[in-house]
Amino acid sequence: MKIAIIGAGSLVFCKTLILDIIQIPGIGQVDFSLMAPTTRHTSCVKNYIDKVLAANPLPVTVSVTTDRREALKDADYVICTFKIGGLRAYEADVDIPLKYGVDQCIGDTLSPGGIFRTLRTLPVMRDVAQDMRELCPNALMLNYVNPMATMCWAVADSGIKVVGLCHGVQTTLDLLAGYAGVPKEEIDYTCAGINHMAWFIKLEHHGKDLYPILRERIEKPEYYANEKVRGEVFRQFGYFMTESTGHLSEYLPYFRKNQHGMDWYCDEPDFGGETAACLKWTRILETKYANADYFEKEPVELPPRSVEYCSYIIEALECNRMFRFNGNIRNNGLIANLPDDCISEVPIFADGAGLHPTYVGNLPSQLAALNNSNVSVQRLSVEAALSGDPEAVVWACALDPLTAARLTPDEIRAMATEMMQAQQEWLPQFNGRLPRPTPRIVVTKDTKRVHVPIDPALAINARLGKL
Repeated sequence: MKIAIIGAGSLVFCKTLILDIIQIPGIGQVDFSLMAPTTRHTSCVKNYIDKVLAANPLPVTVSVTTDRREALKDADYVICTFKIGGLRAYEADVDIPLKYGVDQCIGDTLSPGGIFRTLRTLPVMRDVAQDMRELCPNALMLNYVNPMATMCWAVADSGIKVVGLCHGVQTTLDLLAGYAGVPKEEIDYTCAGINHMAWFIKLEHHGKDLYPILRERIEKPEYYANEKVRGEVFRQFGYFMTESTGHLSEYLPYFRKNQHGMDWYCDEPDFGGETAACLKWTRILETKYANADYFEKEPVELPPRSVEYCSYIIEALECNRMFRFNGNIRNNGLIANLPDDCISEVPIFADGAGLHPTYVGNLPSQLAALNNSNVSVQRLSVEAALSGDPEAVVWACALDPLTAARLTPDEIRAMATEMMQAQQEWLPQFNGRLPRPTPRIVVTKDTKRVHVPIDPALAINARLGKL
């Protein structure tokens, strides 16, 4: 079995996935091909895995390449973990909007940062899918690239098999089990929605609904303080969802719109809502991983398998062992009150016959409405990235809940223009084109209004409406 990891320069995550996969019981020979634009990090990963294999003899090989097509040729699985533009692009994603007053904590899924990450990354994802059709048409793409929904949307019509993977469900279940005081393994749940905003619409322990306990607990300051934004959304909309305060605060218009919201809901450090928290962490990691001997002192003993779904899906497909997970795929009616062409996150069963998504039906209306507010931005982002139309970039930013809560339309246009200027090297589909300038029109008290006659009947109706 050959597994290609595209974007394998993600040191820790790449190492984690490989160590998970090589521990699949009975998996047999596995050949990893690690691809990144340079071999600086991939060679580091290979050297470490070789040490692990020397101490734990397994039928595994690891090779590195800078040639994507070489990595993809005859692959059975393609794991995508790349980030286009690296730190420089990410700095523009966060710093430029902040100058205009749009304060992001993460900036990789929605908000201006997520929109521009889609613009940079979608063409590359499409190229990967095109290469897969030619070089490994039967392979399954396991996507970890963010923004998850727009990346899966980009290749949903490409003819390849693809599923998007996240760990929000697993980690949130840990939190809910702790809140409810029951073992995680004993919770029966259904979680569905969109990536980073999926909802636990069923949450039971031995047939007993856990929501009454959670509603009681979230009213206590010691519980509420853990996740203020997620806790407040739970209190106001009735269901718990899958993303942390730092993430969720960016997907809705309520929490980062003014200083009061920031002080009240986003006052925890780091991913509890702090301004530019993920960018700061990325800068720290860049320094930390600049050392080519990062894994020099890492233990060679095999650790327990992580919570990441990837290895368990491969195990289910290769060894015909049933595995249930939440994955991101084209909706196609699985969630009845979300658009068919969007990417929904739903329960999926994997076994030797493939992936089997489950029908969810309607989400509660208020939850579908919150999801759809994000789906609209995803759709416009995908259309902008595919069309190369700079006006579509402005429209995507204008529909973004956080941006719309902070800026007027002309400010949004100015911000989007400056971001496009800063990132032109990663946006070739726009050919240097920028949104059209729309200077502010000055109206004073002395401005004479143009008299436009209208139909008398319409005028009467208008007056009656005012009355």
